[in-house]
Amino acid sequence: MKMKPLDLSRFNAIIVPAIAGALGLLVGAVMLLVLGANPLDAYAAMVQGAFGSPNAFADTLVKASPLLFVGIGTCIAFRCNVINIGGEGQIVIGALLATAVGLTFQEAPSWLLVPGGLLAGFIGGAVWGGIAGVLKTRFRVNEVLSTIMLNSIAGYIMTFFLNGPIMDPTTLDNAIRIPQTQRLPVASDLWRWIPTRFHGGFVLGLGLAVLVYILLWRTTMGYRIRAVGFNPRASRYAGISVSRYQLLAFVLSGALAGLGGAVELMGVTHRLFSDGSASGFTGSAGFNGIIAALFGGLHPIGTIPASILFGALLVGANQLQRTIQVPSAFVITLDGLIVVFVVASQIWSKRTRRVTEEPARPVGVTALQKTEAAK
Repeated sequence: MKMKPLDLSRFNAIIVPAIAGALGLLVGAVMLLVLGANPLDAYAAMVQGAFGSPNAFADTLVKASPLLFVGIGTCIAFRCNVINIGGEGQIVIGALLATAVGLTFQEAPSWLLVPGGLLAGFIGGAVWGGIAGVLKTRFRVNEVLSTIMLNSIAGYIMTFFLNGPIMDPTTLDNAIRIPQTQRLPVASDLWRWIPTRFHGGFVLGLGLAVLVYILLWRTTMGYRIRAVGFNPRASRYAGISVSRYQLLAFVLSGALAGLGGAVELMGVTHRLFSDGSASGFTGSAGFNGIIAALFGGLHPIGTIPASILFGALLVGANQLQRTIQVPSAFVITLDGLIVVFVVASQIWSKRTRRVTEEPARPVGVTALQKTEAAK
């Protein structure tokens, strides 16, 4: 009796990324020893700083919120086999449009201002992601190059507006040119769990992660998105418009990142500001969200705990610096190590799957075998 090949899909999706993350932490422990710090004390300080109190845990979830939005958008793009690394620019444009809504309708009630700001961020990110999609599908421009350039363009656009049209008028009155807007109306603030900084944006991200899962695995549209990502040539032969669904993937991915920018604006900063670059406002969430998506196996549900993990790393870095006297930049290095191991684990998973899966038999061979058996 022929044994059925072992199904390693669940193992690869859950256990392998966890092992990869543990290996990254192990290499990080070696680096801490070189720096003269006790790895156990250092990691304990990070855990304490990220989860040691209600305020610490709330800060972790707040830091995880933009990563979650970018991450679930990344899952859509990568499932369609397109690369969207333009989350930084999409966050900025989403926050910029949400700022425009808040400053324009300052007297509007909260039940109009909050949905309006979130919708503006969603649309802004969709447009910015759609530009990269059009460049790829119509003009065959490599999306890696276009999204990186769009990140820079978005940063310059934000800097232009913050140094002129929407600069805080109080700074101008005091002859101080600070690239930031005035504080947005209180009515535009997202729901907040007082006395912590936890806001409703993370809850919104959880709901959207579930909706994206339903979209990708329970709808015809999601099936076509994944089919295009799995085999564009076969999808085109089956009558699926490859360019249309690639563009759709860019639009949806950018929209979610833009919504993350609006959430960060309306839930945390309450004003748009810059240091001359996009990361001055985003905190590199556009790139860290991609890391969270990779660690979550490019699955929207898996991105939830992955976002919390990387949010904890970012929040715990402050406690690490204060307690162990290790530079907080060490956490950036630790993120990079985890990315390397996670990407390597995905390559290993693909090779394992290729070895364990039985090759499909050509139709002609099967028909020939039936003919010989009939003889």
